[in-house]
Amino acid sequence: MRFLLALLLALPVMAQLPASQAKPDEKAPAAAQAGDQATAPKATDPKAADQKPADQKAADQKPADQSGSGAAAAASPAPVADQNLTGSIDFGYRWVTGPGGSVPEYRTVVNLNQGPQLFGGDFMLVDPKKRYYDRINGSAYGWGSQLYNTAMLNASKQGAYRVSFDYRNMAYFAAEPSFANPAIPGGFDQQAFDTRRRVMSFDLDLFPGKRIIPYLAFDRNTWQGNGINTWALGALNSFPVSDQLRDATNSYRGGVRFEFNRWHVTLEQGGTTYKDDDSSFFSGTNYGNRTTPYLGQSLILNSLQQAYGIRGHSIYSKVLATVRATSRLDVYGQFLYSEPKTDVNFAEVAGGNLALAQSLLFYGGQLGFATGFAEQPHITANVGFELRPWKKTRVIESLIIDRQHDSSYGMFAAYYLQSLTNPTQVGSALTALNPYQEVNYTQNQVDVFYDLTPKLTLRGGYRYLTGDAVVLAGQLSQTGTFASGNLRRDVGIGGITYRPSQKLSLHGEYEGSSSDNIYFRTSLNDYSKIRAIGKYQVKPELTIQGSFDFLKNTNPSPDIRYNFDSRNWALSVFWTPQNSKWVTLMAEYDRATISSTIDYLDLPFLTTAVSAYYERTNTGLATVDVKIPHTKDGKLTAGGSLFTSGGTRPTQYYQPLARLSLPIQKHVYWNTEWQWYGFSEQFYMFEAFRTHVFMTGLRLTR
Repeated sequence: MRFLLALLLALPVMAQLPASQAKPDEKAPAAAQAGDQATAPKATDPKAADQKPADQKAADQKPADQSGSGAAAAASPAPVADQNLTGSIDFGYRWVTGPGGSVPEYRTVVNLNQGPQLFGGDFMLVDPKKRYYDRINGSAYGWGSQLYNTAMLNASKQGAYRVSFDYRNMAYFAAEPSFANPAIPGGFDQQAFDTRRRVMSFDLDLFPGKRIIPYLAFDRNTWQGNGINTWALGALNSFPVSDQLRDATNSYRGGVRFEFNRWHVTLEQGGTTYKDDDSSFFSGTNYGNRTTPYLGQSLILNSLQQAYGIRGHSIYSKVLATVRATSRLDVYGQFLYSEPKTDVNFAEVAGGNLALAQSLLFYGGQLGFATGFAEQPHITANVGFELRPWKKTRVIESLIIDRQHDSSYGMFAAYYLQSLTNPTQVGSALTALNPYQEVNYTQNQVDVFYDLTPKLTLRGGYRYLTGDAVVLAGQLSQTGTFASGNLRRDVGIGGITYRPSQKLSLHGEYEGSSSDNIYFRTSLNDYSKIRAIGKYQVKPELTIQGSFDFLKNTNPSPDIRYNFDSRNWALSVFWTPQNSKWVTLMAEYDRATISSTIDYLDLPFLTTAVSAYYERTNTGLATVDVKIPHTKDGKLTAGGSLFTSGGTRPTQYYQPLARLSLPIQKHVYWNTEWQWYGFSEQFYMFEAFRTHVFMTGLRLTR
């Protein structure tokens, strides 16, 4: 199918090429440009689609028996037809050496495969007569042995329809050897994934550019693949087992947009269906992650069959409106109501030498069954306005309200057997839950912008957040089945924008907060946030841009004592000489530091301990493009990127590259590229990898 897709893209590009063709008229590009402009008349002029260009009217009025150059042009329409189809296709082959070092880490970070590639392709088809369509656009990128594939197709006819289709196929691999691995530097990642995510969307608008626009849309999102997960035997042991993952979500929506001069309204109704069918399995001898016997016996898993079946659906309604009430006042609002519902079924059969800690019971087989359901009515609304009371002043007000609550029921039944071959019951357990969850959230913000001078704009604002929540408590909770919390936060906002000249602009923002209550231990509590951006155009061909970001968040509560500090500096330079078109330069540098400390309770005796993390990073990116003499559009590119970090987890990652593009003949280019990937970690040397990647291919244009 991948090579069929490449062939389909190549056919429109290569179609209708005459065997021999006279030198095209130098005015053809201008005529084509005028033709493109004629294909898109303004939506506000309903007669534009029926009006013909002046030269077309003259051609219609010309006698049929007239001869000469005009007749010759009419008899040879191929050059004109060629302008209706344009496009390009870029294909070739990729070679990958090795990789040397850790293959799982390489696939987690880079994951490029060797093989034939469709690097990219696109086309545009224009109908000058505008019978069934005005324009069709299509593109595809990353097909072949690529791990991220996209395809897109759009078609439109002015005032009649606009339809689009988008497809994305993404490979996701995660098996970092040091993650979820109690046996490092040996062992393996026990939370690994080798999956693909496929996303497809379809949108249709009727009568675009009109005052009333009905629309329909459909989205499908699927995930499928394999992985590794752990089957837990309470707190006694956990066993890595194989996983099969499969889920799918379908979303439908339709509505109508009313587009008038002073007001816009959108009415939308939609729904979602969801299913998740995951399963785990194992057969053999699995000793799990426990390295010591339990009560003199080894805990072993010999077989496992486990399956989930989850089904969900939801219906939602949405209303969105914007109104220009007066020349100084704009008002907007949105309301959304949804009520998702979910049903869950679960079954498992496990065999081996297993145990129950609470009853000191050893057994050989286990059956488990679970069922449950949940529903969540959810209301979200926001309303706001922009007021311009004076020429230099703008006031922006917004209010967000979010209300949701869950009601659910779940039951799990477990039966403990002498063995799977001797199903004599030696124990059982039944757990029933009726959890209830309620979360309420409100945010109100007002901002005032004032143009102190034509070059200086000041901003001041205030944000207030409030909320309350009741949720199911964790297993170590000392407060009962449910846990409740409140949120109260006051935020002050300030900003300044200064434009002393057309070449220089400066912008700064500040937020400061004081919270009375928060939901989570690491939530924003008492924090300060600063952001500054500057841009200076030294010369028309030279631009320098810099930025600085700072965030400090603290929670001095005696049982938390959380401190977080983040700083980021960035500088970029763009040099594109206008007089000398031979060389262009782009360079970026970023330095960041992150530090955090927080108290937590350490198992098994719940003693207080401190979790500390510190990291400083340097990131660089630079490329130089050099035009190759005596060629048309020939170019040599050299550069690459680097990442280094020190602190808790020192890491080095280098990616130098070189790229060459040479024209072979008209509309044909040869492209080749080399890139090296080198990754290493000071404390996890077993995760290092290195590889060379070579790519070469042709680019055909029309």
